[in-house]
Amino acid sequence: MISFSSIDISMPSLNQELLKQWIEQVAAGYKCRIGTINYLFCTDEHILSVNRQFLSHDYYTDIITFDYSNNHILSGDIVISIDTIRSNAQLLGIEFQDELHRVIIHGVLHLTGQGDKTAEAEKIMHQKEDLALKLLSTLTR
Repeated sequence: MISFSSIDISMPSLNQELLKQWIEQVAAGYKCRIGTINYLFCTDEHILSVNRQFLSHDYYTDIITFDYSNNHILSGDIVISIDTIRSNAQLLGIEFQDELHRVIIHGVLHLTGQGDKTAEAEKIMHQKEDLALKLLSTLTR
């Protein structure tokens, strides 16, 4: 089950059924199935509070992924700051929706075990995000 909700901010416009199909296909590509994934869209202030409370980090971020996966069944809570997605999209000169999709799948890739703490791992993560985004573009045609 994949759910989408928001707190302290309007729910972004999403084709939830298409995104669920996409996420399931990406997971299958890593020989994983979906358990329960909860997306929570929020403000910068909310994600900062989550970062401080659960990770002891005192900074803003675009996404925090709490991984509860087990035996190739992906489960987790994924918190995404819409404020940061919007500012990152502007900085990168890309559409808000494209950046939102990238971050949505970034969380799923974390659940499959992909890290991004080193420069090399981050490069691989971006490559995997790009592959997943190409898949999404084929589903929307």
